[in-house]
Formats: sequence, structure tokens, C-alpha cells
Amino acid sequence: MEERIVRAFPVLPGKRQVLEELIAAVRERAVEMTDFYSRFGVARETWHLQEDDGRTWIIAVTELGPAAPGVLEVADRYSASEQEFDRWFKAQVLEISGIDPNQQPLGPATEHVFDSAHLGAG
Repeated sequence: MEERIVRAFPVLPGKRQVLEELIAAVRERAVEMTDFYSRFGVARETWHLQEDDGRTWIIAVTELGPAAPGVLEVADRYSASEQEFDRWFKAQVLEISGIDPNQQPLGPATEHVFDSAHLGAG
């Protein structure tokens, strides 16, 4: 069963440049990033920047592949991972957002409140 995880992380004041550097770094480290995603069963992930009222947010949308374990298992494996790339990535998330992926691997809590696929036909 494919699952989607949506998270919004604050970008701390003064950390926008660090975010831009992270985006450049993961593009440069594409092989490691692809391995990272593969190990956690991620089929696709997109990041979206939102600025509102002087605040900046990065919204991450992660689609787990059909063979991936459930969201909670993926989150547990991610938070527990000690692989070098994973430690580096989690440190970047912490610096940029103030959210520690070792403690909150899914980031701040989100609630799924609407899905157009569940609208009735009238």
C-alpha cells in the first residue's frame, strides 16, 4: 500500500541560506540521497517553500513505495539510523528548522483533513 507523508518544517530566522546550501548539497550527493530514499522505501519526495507573514516553511511531501513498511516503522528506522549520510542529513534538518529528527522523525505533527478522492458524486 502506498502512503504519503506531509510535513511542514519552520525555517529558522537566518537559515534560508543554509536551506539553499542543503538543496545544492543533496543534488551534488544524488547517489547518496537516492540510496537514503531507497533504504526507507521512498518512491518520491518533493520539497515546497512557503513564505507567509515573515515566516518561511519548507513543506516536504514523501510518497512511500508499495513495498515500503508503514509510516511509523519508516520513522523509527530513520530516527535510529546512524549511517554517515543520515546523520549529516538529520543535522542539517536540525540546524535549519530546530526540529531534531532523532526525536521527531516525522517533524511537527500534521493531520490529514481533506482528500478530493473521497468526494461523493453529488
